Amino acid sequence: MKIVWTIFAALLISSAHAKPVTPLHDRSMEVTWPAGNAGTGKVIFDLTPGKPLFSEISLAGKRIAAAVDPAFVVTVGRRDLLSQNGWNIFFDKVPNRPYQTYLLSVEKSDASVKTEGSRTVVTIGPVSTETFRGRLEITLYHGSPLFNVAAVIATEADAKAIVFDAGLSARPDAWRQIAWINTGDSLVTAPFTASDTARNVPVKYRAIAAAGQEGTLAVFPPPHQYFYPLDEAFNLRFTWYGNNYRGLVKGQGIGIRQELQGDKRFVPWFNAPPKTEQRMNFFCLLGVGGNPAAFAAVKMFTHDDRYVQLPGYKTMSSHFHNEFVMKVMMAGKPVPEKPEFVGVFKQLGVDIVHLAEFHYTADPRGPDDKRLPQLKALFELCEKQSDREVLLLPGEEPNEFFGGHWLNIFPRPVYWVMSRSGQTPYVEDKPGYGKVYHVGNKQEMLQLLKDEKGLAWTAHPRTKGSVNTPDIYNHETFFLSDRFMGAAWKAMPADLSEPRLGKRVLDLLDDMNNWGTKKTVVAEADLFTITQENEMYAHMNVNYLMLDKLPAYKDSWLPILDAMQHGRFFSTTGEVLMPSLKVNGKLSGETFQLPANGKADVALTLSWTFPMHFVEIISGDGEKVYRERIDLNDTEAFGERKFNFSAQLAGRKWVRVEAWDVAANGAFSQTFYIR
Repeated sequence: MKIVWTIFAALLISSAHAKPVTPLHDRSMEVTWPAGNAGTGKVIFDLTPGKPLFSEISLAGKRIAAAVDPAFVVTVGRRDLLSQNGWNIFFDKVPNRPYQTYLLSVEKSDASVKTEGSRTVVTIGPVSTETFRGRLEITLYHGSPLFNVAAVIATEADAKAIVFDAGLSARPDAWRQIAWINTGDSLVTAPFTASDTARNVPVKYRAIAAAGQEGTLAVFPPPHQYFYPLDEAFNLRFTWYGNNYRGLVKGQGIGIRQELQGDKRFVPWFNAPPKTEQRMNFFCLLGVGGNPAAFAAVKMFTHDDRYVQLPGYKTMSSHFHNEFVMKVMMAGKPVPEKPEFVGVFKQLGVDIVHLAEFHYTADPRGPDDKRLPQLKALFELCEKQSDREVLLLPGEEPNEFFGGHWLNIFPRPVYWVMSRSGQTPYVEDKPGYGKVYHVGNKQEMLQLLKDEKGLAWTAHPRTKGSVNTPDIYNHETFFLSDRFMGAAWKAMPADLSEPRLGKRVLDLLDDMNNWGTKKTVVAEADLFTITQENEMYAHMNVNYLMLDKLPAYKDSWLPILDAMQHGRFFSTTGEVLMPSLKVNGKLSGETFQLPANGKADVALTLSWTFPMHFVEIISGDGEKVYRERIDLNDTEAFGERKFNFSAQLAGRKWVRVEAWDVAANGAFSQTFYIR
């Protein structure tokens, strides 16, 4: 890295490697960084008021952009903190209440540069909008032509909910061409003219690029963190380009955006609690090889929006309310040979798909002449569409008997009805169906899970329809049973101040461990419509189950349930993987003995795309939770490494591991138990 300073005396700039600078005539700062095989990256910052911040952006001696300004458009609304469960609320409709949109104001009276491991951070400020105040942070990642532009802001006010659009703006003749990949997965290019009015574009891979004088600059968001939770994964035109964006961003620009109305169902936006530093950010990737090479490089950060194969693992995703049975099969519509939603999962690289059909669309409580044909259609669909690439498993979100919302899975097709009158037996044989169960209460529900070796778990715990669960039933027989697996994880609610996703459920996992129960947490998607055009990957996650082979539909699925129940898996957004993790030689879900000194050896292999941020070793003693964070600021993009950590676990009863990258993508293990 090289820093060249020319600056007015009135401006203070400091660096981990530099002393105060002799005042010269220009307010400019040049920072270079090693961009790996791409050569050397360079950004010249212009700190003159009224001038674009990025005087020049270049790679390998080729100027890619000049006179470019970062722009942030912030929309501020109000969170409902009263009607449900405070900051964990999902059933909120922020855009139905008054809100206002602002352009972030950027001053350049303070600047600093520091090196943190394999990255250089340039801080400029102050910045402000509405009641929020903060700074800009531009992070240059050594070893890659990648950098991040972030507005880090905080407010003292309560109940704030936000969304943001962002990007880069320039003078009208700065860009020659714009490019993106459309929802049909084809590269599209268009001339960039001064008369272009800003427009919103539906894209795949969440990226848009502009060709500069001698190269291409692609802009894209953190692939999962940028998308607040919704019921639908509709493609809501998450990029923009053109002039005078929203009447606020002057000049010709490209960038990312949010749809304020979301999917027009529940629209919670991002939480912005008081005094939390909200990191509104986007990534820029430089290239000199043209548009196809630029997008190939962008797609590498998410493995082309696909979950990669790992030897000894099979990928599994859960909780999809696609409702194909009721909307197509039972409605008498033509059934395609290959339904679109099955192809979507195959493209994503999901080996095992656990459905959640009949969500307020069918007859779960009977009568039998309606319920049983619906189940039979579901089983036939799953059997017909399962093959060597994907195993489609029937499942439901019953929401009966136990309280709150929950999911179930059996190791084979099971006919059961969620009601039982006094004269109806618990189990009977029915022509055309075989064994049929009728369940009338939570005791019988637990008995069914035992009889058929099924599992149940809390869906979206501590939010949505499970706002008080599993907490209110953590003492009950069904929860304490080994048939009740635990809970499900999703990045909900959204909070840009958090360096990880889904803190709500990770905290619950720690609580369940301290309750003394051996429970697991499986990643869930909780999505409705599944189409090729949707922005599926941003809203998805997956579990890597320790399985050598994929069971056939006609075989027992018990190996899948065993892996889920006993914690033989890790969960991930897809960019961070844990190919191997052992604590004192044991796998997750197993129990180990501590030596006399109380130390445990954590042997972890990680692979990643974005540079890593940190690993955290979390443990508990039955009452308190302890965290040991290991910073990974020395990592570069696209790496794999074996780590060995020595953790002091004296007095602890359990331990687990998380790993997160700079885009808040991550992976987490299940629990290891200490004897």
